[in-house]
Amino acid sequence: MIKKWFKNIGPGPLVAAAFIGPGTVTLSTVAGVNFGYALLWAMVLSIVATIVLQEMSARLGIISQKGLSEIIRTEIKQPLFKVLSIILILSAIVIGNAAYEAGNISGGVLGLEAVLGQHTQDIGSFSLNYFSVAIGLVAFVLLYIGNYKVLEKTLVTLVILMSIAFVVTAILTKPNLVAVFKGVFWPKFPEDSILTIIGLIGTTVVPYNLFLHASLVKEKWSSKSDLKYAKKDTIMAVVLGGIVSMSIIVSAAAIKTQDINNAADLALGLEPLFGSFSKYFLAIGLFAAGITSAITAPLAAAFVATGCLGWSTNMSSKKFKAVWMLILVLGVLSSSSGIKSIEIIKFAQVANGILLPVIAGFLIWIMNKESVLGSNKNTLRQNVISLVILAVTIFLGVKSILKVFELL
Repeated sequence: MIKKWFKNIGPGPLVAAAFIGPGTVTLSTVAGVNFGYALLWAMVLSIVATIVLQEMSARLGIISQKGLSEIIRTEIKQPLFKVLSIILILSAIVIGNAAYEAGNISGGVLGLEAVLGQHTQDIGSFSLNYFSVAIGLVAFVLLYIGNYKVLEKTLVTLVILMSIAFVVTAILTKPNLVAVFKGVFWPKFPEDSILTIIGLIGTTVVPYNLFLHASLVKEKWSSKSDLKYAKKDTIMAVVLGGIVSMSIIVSAAAIKTQDINNAADLALGLEPLFGSFSKYFLAIGLFAAGITSAITAPLAAAFVATGCLGWSTNMSSKKFKAVWMLILVLGVLSSSSGIKSIEIIKFAQVANGILLPVIAGFLIWIMNKESVLGSNKNTLRQNVISLVILAVTIFLGVKSILKVFELL
């Protein structure tokens, strides 16, 4: 039974690995510390939205055997609109992922430093962090191999490790289960929580994951009969990812101080209450979250850039490798430079929440094209659900812009 399940694992865990990065850990920590269990419902909403959109992305990849950016490039016929769309997607995903990569690597570094302390080398005015370089090298080797199966097995192992680490941490805090269930099923909007809610949704329903899933799924499956495996794979991985995020919120809610900005602070805050075990579990979880996202962000950027520009999307091609190498190097340099990654991560998550309606709109439009999907295009029920999700993301995106510019 377990052997069969492992055989049918697809890109789902890679999608989970991509959205449970340091950004998710940071925002979930902030949500738990500032609002207790009150925003757990936002994670439930995010999980449902992610499953709906990622299932469409996987279906598109299997049926068309193309990536989302390739299809957008070929399906938009109006030249000016096509150019504007490609520029928007390239700038949002490639530049966005370069910013994310700094946060991903910094997150992995925070996990290591929580246990091993800081290890840096000053070179003139530049400070080199050895852990940043080490994480960058691990990501480089795994991506350079260019083998989907190696990547899949590595990330599945890290996701399982990360899940155990965060769930055990939540159990150690002995949460009030009645209060947890109220937070899950009773939506509340505490004062000053809107940007955190948007961030939680933006960090779970990640726009670049829609591109990543459509591109990776065809590495695993190629037949219409495989759709059922892809759907099951997506649901299981996203639900597991959601449980991890909710475990972090629950863990952070146990902290009585407001002076918590990231999971390393959370680890130190939990230590007096629950002993050094909590620190080690959190450190392992944060390291796994950082390194998995440090691998998937450059990979997604490479799929998007090559698809948009009409280059080969083969993981072994020179142009494909050049894109992810650029993102990875920028991430290592930014992470080593000492820039406060927490603010970068928070900004990127909110920007993601604003960008999401645009990418989701493109996906829903394509999912209704019979010329691309034939009989596997969206049903009326799927359209209704996806349009409701799109409306919610637009509403939250507008509120976020108004809040940022202090118009709300």
